[in-house]
Amino acid sequence: MQFQRTIGIDYSGAKTADSSLPGLRVYQTESGGPAAEIGPPPGPQHYWTRRTLAGWLIERLAEPISTIVGIDHAFSFPEAYFEEHALPRDWDVFLDDFHRHWPTDMPGLSVDSLRHGGDAAAALAACRKGQTRWRRKAEELARGKSVFHFGVTGQVAKSTHAGLPFLRHIRRALPKLHVWPFDGWKIPTNSSALVEAYPRLYSAAYATEGRTADQHDAFATASWLRDADVDGRLPQALAPKLSKVTARLARHEGWILGVISDQPPASKSAAGKVTGLPRARPGKGTTTPGYRNPNGQVVIGPTGRAGTDHNQQVYRLCCGQCGVNYGANGSDIHARRCPACGGGKPGLVI
Repeated sequence: MQFQRTIGIDYSGAKTADSSLPGLRVYQTESGGPAAEIGPPPGPQHYWTRRTLAGWLIERLAEPISTIVGIDHAFSFPEAYFEEHALPRDWDVFLDDFHRHWPTDMPGLSVDSLRHGGDAAAALAACRKGQTRWRRKAEELARGKSVFHFGVTGQVAKSTHAGLPFLRHIRRALPKLHVWPFDGWKIPTNSSALVEAYPRLYSAAYATEGRTADQHDAFATASWLRDADVDGRLPQALAPKLSKVTARLARHEGWILGVISDQPPASKSAAGKVTGLPRARPGKGTTTPGYRNPNGQVVIGPTGRAGTDHNQQVYRLCCGQCGVNYGANGSDIHARRCPACGGGKPGLVI
């Protein structure tokens, strides 16, 4: 595993930077363990605020623990925006310019007040708008919404306009932090990183278990980052197969983790196969990485360790409900239940 800790964040662009937001959720895994929800620090506010979350992330990412954080808002804007506003193709310049026009991290300001207000701040924000038809290359491939398409189901526009100033804040506080792919496609060993997540690509692989939609998106992001790191899918996701033109665009447009090719899908039904998450290797056997048994237990891969049954070896499994990792004989995989939340027998040593 490259990362000791994974964090999934379901972001919210509602209200102001200091508002307590039930839609802002954080889940974390440590050392391959299950994803657990992390609440805000003790205080009067029951839910996270964007400002408090940014401070907490800075503290976590400054620790000597390799951590990968997936946040579900766009990290940049489409090429058309850079062209329209005559901006250099430089992500740090973009962040500074955006913050001058959309300082949504300032007390009392919100995305809505800057969009619909009649004051000088709203007038300045109006100088940096985009069109709903503008989408980044990764958004086209993932069939995601435009970062300028407000007021629709599944919008990413509001959370992006609220979150970008805090990305800038984190980057200034931690200049050595790797933000993918702006600082390169390869994340150095023993380093921490921020990546743009799209929970739609990961959430179906995990049972909701009573979580709200916001909670489940954060849970699935943290869990998928952990599982993909363990079974080898994460390196593939971090190195998508892109043309030179697309790779150049991504250095200022950004990229969505899980879109592994820039070839357009042949059809809507084939979209996941062409551009979605890295798939398990072909095969229908119960020991194939990615196989999920009827009880929601997922095969991560063989360990090479001898099993306790005749001619068997130990496989690493992951519970699709709580995320716990454990070992099992290959012959037991089809009927295995989670030892942590499903009443299954204890796992084998991995």
